[in-house]
Amino acid sequence: MTMLRVATAAYPVEALPNWDAYAAKLDGWVAEAAKTADLLVFPEYAGLEAAMAGLSDPPKDPKAWRDLAAAVDGDLAALHAGLAARHAVAMLSGSSLSPQGAGYVNRTRLHLPSGAMGAQDKIVPTPYERRELDLQGGTGLSAFDTPFGRIGVLVCYDGEFPILARALAEAGCWLILVPSATEKTAGYWRVRIGAMARALEQRCITVQATLTGAAPSCPIIDLSTGAAGVFCPPDEGFPPTGIVALGDVDAPGWTYATLDSRDFLRTADAAQVSNPADWPRQEGAAANVTLRTLR
Repeated sequence: MTMLRVATAAYPVEALPNWDAYAAKLDGWVAEAAKTADLLVFPEYAGLEAAMAGLSDPPKDPKAWRDLAAAVDGDLAALHAGLAARHAVAMLSGSSLSPQGAGYVNRTRLHLPSGAMGAQDKIVPTPYERRELDLQGGTGLSAFDTPFGRIGVLVCYDGEFPILARALAEAGCWLILVPSATEKTAGYWRVRIGAMARALEQRCITVQATLTGAAPSCPIIDLSTGAAGVFCPPDEGFPPTGIVALGDVDAPGWTYATLDSRDFLRTADAAQVSNPADWPRQEGAAANVTLRTLR
């Protein structure tokens, strides 16, 4: 399949009365997007909604929330797998906190309708995640071979690191998903600018999903802001702004785009610049920085 219809979410997380209410909400979101999309992208920490469901006395300690999320991690994965199969769509689940060895990671999963599933852990936890949640970083990236071509995932802060995206591009990924959760406008723009820069540098498509709204009972995601978007290299054959599709800030809902992996082959020769091909040209200069004092 070369044509891909993608839906990326600005997802409003909330405290729901019980697990059934949470499952029904998620089912409604998936059913809506599945009418027109092949691949659905939920944001970072949307999975924490599962830990919030039905809590009568929410804890104040972020680590307690981490433990609650880890306790329902298996149920969360099973729910998303069932939704992907029932609605016949591929889906990147909202990330949550998962047990890993003796510690915890921020993990998202890519589910296919066939039941196939692959996980990606956040490589670089933020200072907050390291300090308040004692999270460890993932140990490697995955390039997922799918019916839509090869796909990679950079969870939120990871999208701000060019070397990670470069590794995925060199592994053949034409599409990089960037699920995010940001408390402040500056945080949203950091991730968005990162996603747009990665699309430029690697000549790929990046898809950002965002968390929105307030969840005051959960200190990890008590306030979230952002807009979902799909970004491309601003070059021949693509929108000159580098924006394929963009939702409104803090407006819950899906943002849709139709993508064609063949565009990257058709337009490569017509491109004004080729950052991936020219990447090695910077290495000699970058390794040879000379301090020169000017008065």
